[in-house]
Amino acid sequence: MDIVGNGFLAGHLAAMAERHSKVVVAAAGVSAAQHTAPEAFRREAALVRGLVDRCLCSGERLVFFSTASSGIYNQPGSPGTEDGLVSPGTAYGRHKYSLEQELAASTVDCLILRLGHVVGPDQPAHQLLPALAAQVRSGRVRILSGARRDLIDVGDVVRIIDALLAAGVSRTTVNVASGHAVPVERIVERIQSRLGVTAEWSYSAPGVTQEICIAKLRRLVSAVDSMGFGPDYYRGVLDKYLPLGRLDEPTGSPT
Repeated sequence: MDIVGNGFLAGHLAAMAERHSKVVVAAAGVSAAQHTAPEAFRREAALVRGLVDRCLCSGERLVFFSTASSGIYNQPGSPGTEDGLVSPGTAYGRHKYSLEQELAASTVDCLILRLGHVVGPDQPAHQLLPALAAQVRSGRVRILSGARRDLIDVGDVVRIIDALLAAGVSRTTVNVASGHAVPVERIVERIQSRLGVTAEWSYSAPGVTQEICIAKLRRLVSAVDSMGFGPDYYRGVLDKYLPLGRLDEPTGSPT
């Protein structure tokens, strides 16, 4: 496996790189859902197009990370599915979905993964857990009214990607999430409990949240049934990366 990039996901995928020859992972793209800088989007688009050309020539499979956040799934009601209606609500979502469409229209051997909010060691500070933990430590937390977030342990993400590649899954899009979006208030409460800090909360404009359907993921990766995904899964993830009473930077940064 050739991992293009050296960030959060790239570092965790490195352990399984030797098991998957003829696979190229685009792990150097935009990772901040609030990102709006056109130049960053252009850089990722150029990278992906270059990797498409490479894989078309070499026969390698390309893995592309998209998002299952509200940037893609923002239609309240039934959970968002890979082949359902998508109406990107942010610049980040529009950028990722545009690249998905380019890949789908090409003939390249590719696997598109729409990721939930991945949590784990060495995350960049702008991501969810590190960002919320930093706000809690500061004593003030700002919450999007009604927002919910689907957290997934980076270790489970790696196991899922490993299984998808081993099974030869290709030319498709797969949601990689726990399937259980949690009110942000519950996440903040758990962070406060772990850190031993009570912050002042304020609310901003209502957030749009759509649940993420993982029925396709369950069909493709039977091991998902043993990963503990459920309403309380997020608690174990937070407890794993926020040691009790620790007030410094969490092991896992916010997404």
